[in-house]
Amino acid sequence: MPKIHEHDGMGCRACGQEERASEGYPCADCGTFICLICTFRGVTLCRDCAARSAPEKGA
Repeated sequence: MPKIHEHDGMGCRACGQEERASEGYPCADCGTFICLICTFRGVTLCRDCAARSAPEKGA
């Protein structure tokens, strides 16, 4: 009988680290996974949403 190997890790969409899926929160805009460490640091948006919401430079 093959050995069952479960993997519940998800990649943080803010920093890229892989963490347990149960140890994180969703992005405030799109709902993708943000790890607990980023959440403690005050990150509420994933990298893509943060880039979209950043003010454009130049005039």
